Amino acid sequence: MTAFISEFTLGADPAAQGPTIAIKDSIDVAGYPTTGASRALADAPPAAAHAEVVQRLLDAGWRITGKTNMHELAFGMTGINDYTGTPVNPQDAARIPGGSSSGSAAAVGAKLVDAALGTDTGGSIRGPAACCGVIGLKPTFGRVSRKGAVPRESTLDCVGPFTRDIATMVDAMAAIAPAFDTNAAKRLNASANVAIVSVDADEAIRQGVERAVQVAAFASRAIELDHLKEAFEAGLAVINVETARAFAHLVETGKLGADVDARLRVAVQTTQAQLDAAERARRAFTAAVDRALENTDVLVLPTLPALPITIEAARNGTPVLTMSSLIRPFNLSGHPALSLPIPIEGSPMKAGLQIVGRKGADEEVCAVAAHFEAALAAS
Repeated sequence: MTAFISEFTLGADPAAQGPTIAIKDSIDVAGYPTTGASRALADAPPAAAHAEVVQRLLDAGWRITGKTNMHELAFGMTGINDYTGTPVNPQDAARIPGGSSSGSAAAVGAKLVDAALGTDTGGSIRGPAACCGVIGLKPTFGRVSRKGAVPRESTLDCVGPFTRDIATMVDAMAAIAPAFDTNAAKRLNASANVAIVSVDADEAIRQGVERAVQVAAFASRAIELDHLKEAFEAGLAVINVETARAFAHLVETGKLGADVDARLRVAVQTTQAQLDAAERARRAFTAAVDRALENTDVLVLPTLPALPITIEAARNGTPVLTMSSLIRPFNLSGHPALSLPIPIEGSPMKAGLQIVGRKGADEEVCAVAAHFEAALAAS
């Protein structure tokens, strides 16, 4: 199912029976090359040292079972990769698995591992999680070390876990995030105040979010979130600039996939004026999210505005950037955001419920998600 680029078993204790986890191929594992699932980096030397998160997992007794496939250079939303293969969406093999952490989401959804690490620069954990019907967390920016992750410098990117249940999510976060409060994160929060953000999304998905809030019996109200659309556009500008800095030189190799080659050629044309405007939008949107969270514990909204399109539609040119319209803004602001699978009317597939919390309140986001999970399971 091409979820893995390479499979192996790595543990601090070879006899350990700890939980299994796979690592996205944009995160260093000593002795294995970090290729970003790109032909242009196929000859990269093996990493000399583990990324900090990898070492933390090993120290905590996790067993690493391989490196997962991804959208090339983490620069795409579909997960389609004609070099390493496209991971199979465990919810529907005809649909895209989502990018860029496609292999990590697919491996967890297919129950090949207990958890997987991904990276999220413009929705690249939460998007694939929603596509593949699993849980994905983008932690607060800076909460989890990026040392040993590619690209080496980013003002947007976060390392975070995929799991099938919140208890495993909490255990994974406890391993990779210093001072993560496991007890607080596992304590089902049934008394949170929830603000439902009004957004443009398919009716069935919006109703699914509202139904989940009702089933969980949270006190709730609807809100408008200022600057959401501007933050989406600004996030595109920032990721273009930062990805071009890291990878634009690979265009001249002629070894990039057509989609990434085209995106990089556009990315290098981003102007300083566009970047300056994006940073103003970052400040405005961050302040808007902080204001919204002054009077509520978490914000909830769909993860994706629609179910994932088919691979065929993506290959035929159906635009996909709007997939990230509701997730990319929170990379810009840096708030923690988790995608939880929820049922929707008229579809065997699950959609994603996105839960956004205050900066540093990753534990509270997990606790609210745990109550959602329990309430939905009992309904």
